[in-house]
Amino acid sequence: MGGAAPAPAAAHGGMRMHYMHMTFYWGKNSEILFHGWPGSSGGMYALALLVVFALAVLVEFLSTCRWLESHISSRDRPAAAGAARAAVHALRVGMAYVLMLALMSFNVGVLLVAVAGHAVGFLLFRAGLFGGQAQVEDGAKDYLAPAACC
Repeated sequence: MGGAAPAPAAAHGGMRMHYMHMTFYWGKNSEILFHGWPGSSGGMYALALLVVFALAVLVEFLSTCRWLESHISSRDRPAAAGAARAAVHALRVGMAYVLMLALMSFNVGVLLVAVAGHAVGFLLFRAGLFGGQAQVEDGAKDYLAPAACC
């Protein structure tokens, strides 16, 4: 029952054992979402960061998606409107889970671009800076209200 050493790689069919980082680290050598991706290539790491950024912006877009309301009237076809809303919701939640899995790589670069993507998505689709009306959550007086603890 003591601290037995792990079996050598040959005992596992010659495959190397991969360990996941359990603390934040900075570097391009990581695995994000898929085994071996982006690897040690700087270009592939930059592509992975772009994908995470775009995914965060898209999650923000889908969370404020109102164009569906204008195309499908819930009075005329309530079942179709409900199904379309459910499909958009499922897509948004699924993408948010994929984004969360990317963040579980514990790579600081991935964390920073995910936060930046959410911020850009908020500015584009929810803050009302680019022509649209600012969207406030139900029951909230001010979207940027101070925290309750401060």
